[in-house]
Amino acid sequence: MRAKGNPDFKGAVPGGVLLVVEGVDGAGKSSVLKALGDYCEREGFEWLASREPTDGPTGKKIRASAQSGRLSLAEELDLFLQDRREHVSELIRPALERGVVVLLDRYYFSNAAYQGARGGSPEKILATNEMFAPQPDLVLLLDCSPEVSLERIRKRGSVPDEFERIESLEAVRRIFLSIQRPFFKRVDASREADFVARECEAYLQSTIEEKRRMGAAR
Repeated sequence: MRAKGNPDFKGAVPGGVLLVVEGVDGAGKSSVLKALGDYCEREGFEWLASREPTDGPTGKKIRASAQSGRLSLAEELDLFLQDRREHVSELIRPALERGVVVLLDRYYFSNAAYQGARGGSPEKILATNEMFAPQPDLVLLLDCSPEVSLERIRKRGSVPDEFERIESLEAVRRIFLSIQRPFFKRVDASREADFVARECEAYLQSTIEEKRRMGAAR
């Protein structure tokens, strides 16, 4: 997606940028992703937004299970891996090769947290995905308490699904906060949306500038 009508169009970023927004439902991921897309548009960077599970056949099956009843842990993990392999080969990797800023709503870190809370090994889930999935340049973990996230879900008129139950959200949050990767940034998502968005934009700006510096130095 090009910044239409922007005379200062900056185009591609060397190697692209893979930015992932993580957190439980209700943490504000949609608002942050919109703000980041607006930032890219405003600054003239090529960008696209996607999500996991995807809107493909496998991703739709995963999404349907959130309403109809959870699959077994092994089935969930297998479907997520299948969906992600397709996502990586068909969209993520080609976009990065073109120098696009890729904004993702969830990635394999959600698997580590959610399926980890069901009894899977978070580190094993991370390791399995890191064998084939591109490493993000930046992961923004929008962190807030389960009480805050569930209240936001209800205020927008939604009903928490099978992935978002209070008894498991604390475990999910603990796993998210335990992930140790240099590109992980925790953002306090309990604040007003504008403050959260501005902090996330600053992280993206810094990441893009660093990638462009590295590209120029080669």
